[in-house]
Amino acid sequence: MDKVLEVKDLHVSFDTYAGEVKAVRGVSFDLHKGETLAIVGESGSGKSVTSQALMRLIPSPPGRIPKGQVLFEGRDLVTLSEKEMQDVRGRDISMIFQDPMTSLNPTMTIGNQIMESYIKHQKLSRAEARTRSIELLEMVGIPFAKERIDQYPHQFSGGMRQRIVIAIALACNPKVIIADEPTTALDVSIQAQILELLKELQQKMGTSIIFITHDLGVVANMADRVAVMYAGKIVEIGMVDEIFYDPKHPYTWGLLGSMPNLDTNEEELMSIPGSPPDMFRPPVGDAFAARNPYALKVDLEYEPPMFKISDTHYAATWLLHEMAPHIEPPASAVRKKITPSTEKVEPLQMRTPEDAPNPATREKLLEIKGLQQYFDLGGGHTLKAVDGISFDIYKGEIFGLVGESGCGKSTTGRTILRLYDATGGEVLFKGKNVHGKKTLEEKKWLNRKIQMIFQDPYSSLNPRLTVSDIIAEGIDIHGLHSKEERMKKVYELLETVGLNREHASRYPHEFSGGQRQRIGIARALAVDPEFIIADEPISALDVSIQAQVINLLKRLQKEKGLTYLFIAHDLSMVKYISDRIGVMYRGRIVELAESNRLYQNPIHPYTKSLLSAIPLPDPDYERSRRRILFDDEAYLQNQGEERVLREIERGHWVACTQKEYEMYGGVLV
Repeated sequence: MDKVLEVKDLHVSFDTYAGEVKAVRGVSFDLHKGETLAIVGESGSGKSVTSQALMRLIPSPPGRIPKGQVLFEGRDLVTLSEKEMQDVRGRDISMIFQDPMTSLNPTMTIGNQIMESYIKHQKLSRAEARTRSIELLEMVGIPFAKERIDQYPHQFSGGMRQRIVIAIALACNPKVIIADEPTTALDVSIQAQILELLKELQQKMGTSIIFITHDLGVVANMADRVAVMYAGKIVEIGMVDEIFYDPKHPYTWGLLGSMPNLDTNEEELMSIPGSPPDMFRPPVGDAFAARNPYALKVDLEYEPPMFKISDTHYAATWLLHEMAPHIEPPASAVRKKITPSTEKVEPLQMRTPEDAPNPATREKLLEIKGLQQYFDLGGGHTLKAVDGISFDIYKGEIFGLVGESGCGKSTTGRTILRLYDATGGEVLFKGKNVHGKKTLEEKKWLNRKIQMIFQDPYSSLNPRLTVSDIIAEGIDIHGLHSKEERMKKVYELLETVGLNREHASRYPHEFSGGQRQRIGIARALAVDPEFIIADEPISALDVSIQAQVINLLKRLQKEKGLTYLFIAHDLSMVKYISDRIGVMYRGRIVELAESNRLYQNPIHPYTKSLLSAIPLPDPDYERSRRRILFDDEAYLQNQGEERVLREIERGHWVACTQKEYEMYGGVLV
């Protein structure tokens, strides 16, 4: 295989007022023609800095490349002048950034932004560049490309904007594309479309891709080879099957064990304790030793070399030394080969599964009846964000709410909490209506009993307050404790969420994302609530931190008897944590069932489509997976009578017409 890119002993440092941050410490790898190399690891491991160094996009100062080579077609990119690099960028090596909105110029039409590359690198006339740009937009799946080429970025959805960024990256048929977390901000179905598009374009053009992500399901879907990074170094590298089915480094075990499969039933997810080291002073020996439950004495003194496992598989861990004790990886860390079922699924027969909870025997904590939340967009247009939904949440359960962006999940959560006044319908908490006129005492009672954990832990914490004041704000408002008891309660809450009392006097900016989310959870618990709305609480976190937060939420539910509404778009995590799940589409619930039941036997075509789009951390499964496409327009046109939620079997509800209901095998009781 021809090598397109060779990276040799690359170091990247940043000079700050506090000293030198060694972000990348001796990274070496090759990239072959037409292959996809995935680079994975937690935030701060050096993945994105490595990719920016390859493109020479490190801001200097404070950044610099003190050592190393990046060889592309015999030229060392590190030694090129800025003018020479401008010819390489876009033409030979392109980059797809994580957030399409910040990487597109809001003041330029998308056509002009694509045409730039053609005019600069291929010296085409504006008319030729425009024609090519329209062809490229059609190729990446933008409908009505001729009409839409003169529109601006804000006139496109997130998925469409990411397609435009891909079109810009592909404009000059580059030999290498660096994709830095290109699907993190996207829904599971849009993500599946973008990944399929990249694979299709790669086959057509023979492009090599460096794919940076922390989602191991995406890695299993996209990668030929995988490099695992930790603390600025590659700690394991191998073919995708070697990394998933025969991982050798304890850090790789931790990453793989943190992700639930759809068949995961373990009580707790495997999580990596602690957090990555401070790169001002990288630790002596193995950087992972402090977090490694299998660390040997030698790990604290000497850095391990790269041990060869096969011609393509290497790992830097002393466990591979001939004198090291033999340690088997935890069962949850080694992917079991999943074979997608090819059996024909028979129509559902009416039956009463033993494991379906009987609603008659359970206490309803929250009742939602015909809830509507409409927004006036002006000009006679109304957005029906939540359009007449009804469901109950029982005491002590975790109810998952899933669906794509814009389906109304977060609006439902905010309306329950009274952050929005409902347009119509009722929300009853313990039999009392949440909306309508309330006395101050009633409002305070509701605010105590219902709390929320927000998606972005940084923007939801006051940067001017210390952690103790953030956590105790609710205690102070409700006058729950004296001054002495207040601090005692704060310390107790910090320990409950896995932090320590020294953290009480610090400010939010001094914490990592996962730690900030823990502070948000502690704040929600401070007033002893009964019901917590968790709105995408893990979407901004690394896979290993996600596992820590999910384990914490499950533990707190058991210890304190909490009830959750868990809103998310990561369906494998929702299945793992939830007792029952509601699937939302266009402001309505289209399917509601006990979580195992929903995943084993989805009925609604939208649910089937969502489940088929989940990337699972299993390369064999990903190679043979077939996506089920949901035809939005056909579904809405082929309605006849209105689809309403009907109980197909006990506890399993599907939005359908009477005719569809009979076809699904339901029988009115």
